[in-house]
Amino acid sequence: MSTPRLSMHGVTKRFGSLLANDRVNFDVNAGEVHALLGENGAGKSTLMKLAYGYYPVDGGEIWIDGKRARLRSPADARRLGVGMVFQTFTLIPAFTVAENISLYMPGLPELLNEKVLESEIKDRAHRYGLDVDPTRVVGTLAAGQQQKVEILKLLVAGARVLIFDEPTSVLPPHEIDSLFDVFARLKQDGLAVVFITHKLHEVLACADRISVMRNGTLTGSLLRQHATEGRLLQMMFGEESVETGRPKETGSDHPGATLLELDHVNSAGAGLPLKNIQLELRAGEIVGVAGISGNGQRELGDVVLGLLPMVAGRRILFGADATDWRARRLREAGIAYVPENPIYMAVAPGLTVAENFALVSPHTYQRSAGFGMDWARVARDMDLAYRALDLEPPAPSTRCAELSGGNLQRFVLARELGRNPKILVALYPTRGLDAMTTAHAQGLLASARSAGAAVLLISQDLGELFALSDRLAVMHDGRLIPAGAPHDTTMLEVGRLMTGAA
Repeated sequence: MSTPRLSMHGVTKRFGSLLANDRVNFDVNAGEVHALLGENGAGKSTLMKLAYGYYPVDGGEIWIDGKRARLRSPADARRLGVGMVFQTFTLIPAFTVAENISLYMPGLPELLNEKVLESEIKDRAHRYGLDVDPTRVVGTLAAGQQQKVEILKLLVAGARVLIFDEPTSVLPPHEIDSLFDVFARLKQDGLAVVFITHKLHEVLACADRISVMRNGTLTGSLLRQHATEGRLLQMMFGEESVETGRPKETGSDHPGATLLELDHVNSAGAGLPLKNIQLELRAGEIVGVAGISGNGQRELGDVVLGLLPMVAGRRILFGADATDWRARRLREAGIAYVPENPIYMAVAPGLTVAENFALVSPHTYQRSAGFGMDWARVARDMDLAYRALDLEPPAPSTRCAELSGGNLQRFVLARELGRNPKILVALYPTRGLDAMTTAHAQGLLASARSAGAAVLLISQDLGELFALSDRLAVMHDGRLIPAGAPHDTTMLEVGRLMTGAA
């Protein structure tokens, strides 16, 4: 065997009393895609941030191309050929593609020859299937194109080890296969790829080797040809069997009364304007909405919740004209909301989880004419909401800013579903969740429907939409297109509507 591009021996990392990585051994070879699999909080991203110099190691050694590396910062890692693409992109929206890439280049000259740089970017882009215009302003690019810019940054800078942290979480389904094609081209050129994920089908589709982490330790590694979904789940969760199927519960053929109606709605404000939206949400029914990111899904949720102004049409809630109602009144009337980006839209990061839990309905927990709070009841209600998801709640004093992306998504789901809403608007509610928590969350959506709630489920997972929805619709260019019941259509037909081909 040749010397690994990156090798980590007995690596340990602590954050106070939390042992994030416990004596982990990990390596990746040239010409290999090595997937790092595990549930949320398993320690995957922390381990790779150590390899990238983002955190200092507390124990163990890191070797790059056969030499021991002392990584005091990401700059040290980049000089040694290690690059990382984070879940949250590190691009400057107002700069062009070429300008963003130039800032990442080592030894940047005082006077940059833009034509030479643009030519190099185009060559790398063509070689690896990352075609993007170097002169485009990054803020005008979709998420998938911005990810390509992040990859080009690493390649132009000479990275030999490329680490991808949950790269498919920002991509629509049709772009995931394209990313795996990029992995294959990188592998052919002898580069080493580390692919951090919690999605079993993705690692089985693209990885040469799969390592699994659980509770900060490495539970084992398998070659792809020896890996099965069942075996990987046992390594992830330590259980003999894990239910990974979709919820079997189906909705009624006769849903109840219309709880919410959008009647010929046009929107204004930030984002893509909505055009002539007609939507009915009925009790005991899940309406699933598919669409490629950026086609108005977020704006649809914002209009339902009163966060986006309407310039035409009406919003009717429980038979009353709620066109002019503000978000607070709509939520108090019984609408729950799981937004697209929880850290920006669902919590106050500097407050504790208990404070954020109470924040959505403070009157419920106020005592002494508003001068006190019943924190014991807050903790009890939060515990009950988490137990419904079969999850352990975080300590009430934990700040939301300290939660990982997946654990933050769990918190928002538990809080919103714990309110027993009459209407639930959920944007990508299982994004960032591991297989077990995804199954629980999907089961709760189905249970909310059975309890008489109307659910608007916006997702990029067509399998999830087809399994859970009673009716389907597609967002395309700000318009909502009915797609019928799941048994009356196909994923291919929905995909055609998503791309505007039909």
